[in-house]
Amino acid sequence: MKNTVLLAEDDRAIRKSLERALELEGYRVTAVPDGIEALAVAHRDRPDVIVLDVMMPGIDGLAVCRVLRAEGDRTPVLMLTARVETADRIAGLDAGADDYVAKPFEVEEVFARLRALLRRAAPWDDPAEGDLVEAADLRLDPSARRAWRGERELDLTRTEFDLMELLARNAEIVLDHSTIYQRIWGYDFGSGSKNLAVYIGYLRRKVDLPGLPPLIHTVRGVGYTLREP
Repeated sequence: MKNTVLLAEDDRAIRKSLERALELEGYRVTAVPDGIEALAVAHRDRPDVIVLDVMMPGIDGLAVCRVLRAEGDRTPVLMLTARVETADRIAGLDAGADDYVAKPFEVEEVFARLRALLRRAAPWDDPAEGDLVEAADLRLDPSARRAWRGERELDLTRTEFDLMELLARNAEIVLDHSTIYQRIWGYDFGSGSKNLAVYIGYLRRKVDLPGLPPLIHTVRGVGYTLREP
């Protein structure tokens, strides 16, 4: 069965070309020009994954994502944005997006990110994966996709949870950038990409709480590790 994609992009040329590329890749696509139609389709059709342009007239992509998340809709969301500053990326994560692609983009990068989002959204078949993962004072329940630090539950997006789980399962081990990109996104975006640094920074804001020792550490020139100081 084909995966279904909701594509919301107000630029007609980009919308049409990306719609065609996705269809040739094997997706069933519903393409709309604005946020109002995107919400209507999301409510009606329940797509497998949603691709949202950040800047759209009326209701923009960030607002669409916020509405869906407020409604409890956890459909994976990939943002398309011409804004490449860290603050703009964080705004997308704050809205509940799982990943983003900066314009102009290569269509193969969009495909890679969609494949990774859909893999992570698929249910686990191995019951052993449902066991709790514990590291330091962190606990993660992969089957329920819930995480706690001490007694406090952490509000993590899909990508944040996957990154936290990867670090926790490999506690005390330094994971290099390439390994993390391959395991989380299914594609190594290279040394010039800031994607991983943005997610690590945002995850630290949620996990390394004030008054508690930091758990997520940078090993300069190599990657990241989770360990008690």
